[in-house]
Amino acid sequence: MKAILAGALGFVLVGSVASAQQKAAPTTLKGILVEQLKTSHNLQQWFVPASKAVEGLTFAQATWKQGKENHSIAQLVNHLTFWDKQQLEKFKGGKPPDFSGNNEETFTPPKDKAGWDAAVKQMDEVMTGWEQAVEGADDAKLQSWYSTIAHIGTHNAYHTGQILYIRKQQGSWDASKGVK
Repeated sequence: MKAILAGALGFVLVGSVASAQQKAAPTTLKGILVEQLKTSHNLQQWFVPASKAVEGLTFAQATWKQGKENHSIAQLVNHLTFWDKQQLEKFKGGKPPDFSGNNEETFTPPKDKAGWDAAVKQMDEVMTGWEQAVEGADDAKLQSWYSTIAHIGTHNAYHTGQILYIRKQQGSWDASKGVK
């Protein structure tokens, strides 16, 4: 019995090492941030990314809310997109649109299916924009942005978790996609 367990453990360890060698972890802070942005966007590794969390949602599912005070998935998507876009514009040296400072304004829901489809597309575009901007930036540019970029990835993952929770509440999440 011990030989069987030892053999199984050896197989698991060898498989883990081979898997780790195929995809080496990033070795620079820039690489870590790019990986974090990608895994919170569309690369599923440790958790379900935003793109998969909203995949296949109907307009009705995206705008469903449990209780008056809670946000819908569509509102969360617009909130994520708003803040990612604001910061990306600043990162690129531009001036983002004026903002009153009222965070509740960032949770505006789309009015129809076309608005929902556009919101999903815009979220994907701005998240891709962040990945490309960080990949193309030099270390001098990134120096003052490292913390902000890390917070963007964390913020994206946090709200993606909320999206998954809402989908579970409404019964629209397929657990085979990564979260039971």
